Amino acid sequence: MDFFCNDKPIKIELNPKKFKRHAVKTHFINQGENYIDIISKYISPIYKDGDVLCMCEKVISLCQGRVIKREDIKIGFWAKFLAKFAGKTPAGIGVGEPIKMQYAINKAGLLKVIYASICSAITKLFGKKGVFYNIVGHGVAGLDGFYPKVWKEYSDIGIELPENPTGVCNEIKEKLGISCYLVDANDLSIEILGYSSDLSYTEDELKELIIDNPAGQGRELTPFVLIRPTSK
Repeated sequence: MDFFCNDKPIKIELNPKKFKRHAVKTHFINQGENYIDIISKYISPIYKDGDVLCMCEKVISLCQGRVIKREDIKIGFWAKFLAKFAGKTPAGIGVGEPIKMQYAINKAGLLKVIYASICSAITKLFGKKGVFYNIVGHGVAGLDGFYPKVWKEYSDIGIELPENPTGVCNEIKEKLGISCYLVDANDLSIEILGYSSDLSYTEDELKELIIDNPAGQGRELTPFVLIRPTSK
């Protein structure tokens, strides 16, 4: 198998171990597809014992139907007002967009969002970032979509984090024999959402294996990264 990694290094070290990484190209995955079928098609033929599969959360969420429509989010005064003071992020849609601020309000409640906004404004003066999402919860930070600059297919839908990510990983291990973990990753941060119970790596080690986001941030169509131990 020829390894490919979206212009990122194929080889990575996790002392004292060495690994090779392969970003697996797929078709454009749509809402309602079956993730077991997808992984069986693209991963099972190349998987070997000892490999670990890293999966993008968006694929699992689409398969689970974890989608909300733009038309179902009514943007109110507070969302428009608070979004003006939020920072913009190159990693995707953030609460600087009124629609995601409204989503945060719907998810966490107005009072918590106002409190988080105030705390975020204060802590940014001291160079600390991420406070807003720490308060409102990762479920808000994990919303993808509503972002036509990269994916026109997602311009009018939002994709929430998957349900029961650890259960998903254990199901894949049970049905396909593939050790795996599920991440919410971009070029700025990595969040481990779940992993199959057979994995012996720590969460920090799992993050290090994809620390440079080899799945990519644009239209690469590589939502799976196969990670293989190597002696070279």
